[in-house]
Amino acid sequence: MYKVIKPSNGQDWEQLRSRFPVLQKKTYLNSCSYAALASEVEASLKRYLEHRNDKGADWDYWVGRNEAVRNSMARLLGAESNEVAVTASASAGINSLASALKFDGPRNKVVITDFEFPTNAQIWYAQESRGARVVRIAQENGRIPLEKFEQVIDEETLIVATAQVAFRHGAKQDIPAIAEIARRKGALTMVDSYQALGTMPFDVKKAGVDFVVGGMLKYLLGTAGIAFLYVRRGLIESLTPTVTGWFAAEDIMAMDITAYTPSTTARRFEAGTPPVPNTYMAEAGLAIVHEVGLEAIESRIGQLTTAIKDASIEAGYRLASPLDPARHGAMITLRSNDDNRLVASLAEDNIVVSCRNGNLRISPHFYNNEADIEHLFRALHQRQNLLV
Repeated sequence: MYKVIKPSNGQDWEQLRSRFPVLQKKTYLNSCSYAALASEVEASLKRYLEHRNDKGADWDYWVGRNEAVRNSMARLLGAESNEVAVTASASAGINSLASALKFDGPRNKVVITDFEFPTNAQIWYAQESRGARVVRIAQENGRIPLEKFEQVIDEETLIVATAQVAFRHGAKQDIPAIAEIARRKGALTMVDSYQALGTMPFDVKKAGVDFVVGGMLKYLLGTAGIAFLYVRRGLIESLTPTVTGWFAAEDIMAMDITAYTPSTTARRFEAGTPPVPNTYMAEAGLAIVHEVGLEAIESRIGQLTTAIKDASIEAGYRLASPLDPARHGAMITLRSNDDNRLVASLAEDNIVVSCRNGNLRISPHFYNNEADIEHLFRALHQRQNLLV
């Protein structure tokens, strides 16, 4: 099965791989949960510690790191910097957005789907006490037909909040088509792109979406505790979050305790003191993504996911992900009759994967290679009793 794929798009994949030390001792196929740590990202945290020891406190520089993350995310999204809020998590971004929406008018419906991560669903259900009416679209054989969105989104719908790639099985949705349906019916669209950004190009303007949330710990190569919220420029000043903090103010150094004066940019969706060490790491991770390029990353991941699907079919394993590459993200999933036991057993062979809802999740990034896939499937062959 092992077949070396020649570098494409001018990239030396093995040289890039050498910048992730964990790959020297682990077969790491778990980027859907937490990306492998790059040497540059590790070094960025050391720089922060050295800076602390050298200067103690340097708020001007730290605010600059926060701005660097904002600018880098805007570039990745095809957005303006003033449309991006740097948040502590996707949850923080969605909560801030939800607090700015009103559910006491004729439009009080929130449309979600079976593809959502708990954060997205739970936050919108929490708005029911404020008058929201949450409607969930069920999946059909691992997919959600666009006709379902046509049927459910109506003149009572305020916002459609759905995942670009499902965290349970890797199925990908047609976000531009969903956004078009919502826009045509007068509703807003929020995309959870946590399982997609960093694996494929995604231009928020071309997609026609109003809001996007995601974070840095997966395919964006950063760390936990830092994320983002994109807000379309034309909506910003019409939305005033009640979940807030001093970094959301128009002038963060004014230290005003007499009024609430939110920024006229997407910063109004931020909160308190940013996670300073995490800004260093997020900036370094995003720099690698920009260096490699989303088109090259998408192509490389496509080669690897194809190899995973081919090996699965050859072995007779049951895919939970769609077979069509246009309908799945960077995560390929296999059905298991004891997924937690399978993950733990593979870890004994230094293979790092994860699972959700009876699915073994295999999620390569550009730093993986065909030898990783071969090692995984040799190990799976020895554990066929745990696969469906």
